[in-house]
Amino acid sequence: MTATVIAFALLLYVPQVHTLRSLLLLCFSALLIALLTACDVQRRKTDAELGLNPQQAAGRRVFDYDCARCHEAYSSKDLQGPSLEHMFKRQYLPSGLPANDDRVTEVVQYGKTHMPAFGNVLTPQQIKDLLAYLHTL
Repeated sequence: MTATVIAFALLLYVPQVHTLRSLLLLCFSALLIALLTACDVQRRKTDAELGLNPQQAAGRRVFDYDCARCHEAYSSKDLQGPSLEHMFKRQYLPSGLPANDDRVTEVVQYGKTHMPAFGNVLTPQQIKDLLAYLHTL
């Protein structure tokens, strides 16, 4: 009889301990994941915080809509295309072309190697706005 009582008590006790341990482990894991992923995430700055004028802000919207899926703006990480951070601060583009407005406009309009052309997608004003924004990176 004593063995039965002890077995019954263990059945009642162990699941509670196991459930508590599982809950604590789950909470700790969630906290650890949140902390680790938060280290790499930065809050997106507003146009005002970046000091963008209206043309640059319009260019940022063009970038967000048409370019950000392949290019990083404020990171040196590459996505499908190269990062555009400090693009105009370098002498050459990743393609080897000079880093100036004329060459970048040509690449945006006509494409290059793996980059599609956007000449039929963007208006000339949108390309000018985009260039103004790219100069701020």
